[in-house]
Amino acid sequence: MLDVRRLRVLREVAAQGSFSAAAEALSYTQSAVSQQIAALEREAGSKLVERSARGVSLTDAGRALVVHADAILARLADAEEELHAIAGLRGGRLRLAAFSSACCTLMPLAVARFRERHPGVELSLVPAEPEDGAKLLRTGEADVALSIETTFAKRHEDDLDVVTLLDDPMYIMLPRDHPMASRSRLKLADLVDEPWMIGTAGTCPDTSIFLRACAAAGFEPNIAFNLDDYNAIQGFVAAGMGISFIPDLALVNVRDDVVVRSFGPGRPPVRRIVGLTLADSFRSPAKQAMLDVLLEVAAEFGAGRTELALAS
Repeated sequence: MLDVRRLRVLREVAAQGSFSAAAEALSYTQSAVSQQIAALEREAGSKLVERSARGVSLTDAGRALVVHADAILARLADAEEELHAIAGLRGGRLRLAAFSSACCTLMPLAVARFRERHPGVELSLVPAEPEDGAKLLRTGEADVALSIETTFAKRHEDDLDVVTLLDDPMYIMLPRDHPMASRSRLKLADLVDEPWMIGTAGTCPDTSIFLRACAAAGFEPNIAFNLDDYNAIQGFVAAGMGISFIPDLALVNVRDDVVVRSFGPGRPPVRRIVGLTLADSFRSPAKQAMLDVLLEVAAEFGAGRTELALAS
């Protein structure tokens, strides 16, 4: 029978690419990692890793075993969570993951409210972009992850349960001295010739939303730069390098040298903010309580949202 602790060591070796880095990550000695891998190879009856001057790589058998190890370790983490939940909300732990703009807005309110109601539950939060948050759920390293979906295409796989929190409208960001900065509302059709700064295509849901909106307006945008950080995008916009989309959740720290304008007329493009959990996993009282708090906070944030008064 395969030893679960050794599977964890193999997964870390695969992730780190060397025995020494895996040992450091696991707080083991390099000799102990080597011994654990050797023992696992005996249990498996197959060679699992290949050593070379460039580091350690997995054999076909090793890669197959790591795939199963991810699932096994995720389920074991689920079992541990269920045992923690025996004490209800008077104990246990809850591990959260959220992308950057949610970490600045929704999560501080949700964490503070949860801790006020359930001080005995240990909370932790890891910043993670949507794809990374989903991976943390699948490997059992997070219990709840905030993510982003488009409103026109399914983004997440069936192994994840999705709870819709709110729709996050998009706005247009311009340099303060832009010729159209004095307008309170803008049409995409007015911006056909502008250079744009947007997220990396294929990894950022916001980019798909932007490109779809441009297509609906009848043009293909001129992409000047791909940047995945809205603070960095603000800097490039302020320097006059182009303009950008920006979602409502990212407006918490707008620079003085840029302006943000609404779309008009009609409904603006939106991105959908969702909470993710692992499908078919045990939904502990703490996990359910956090989802309930997130729904409350998201509803309050959406209800308190007012039309931007940024024409000055």
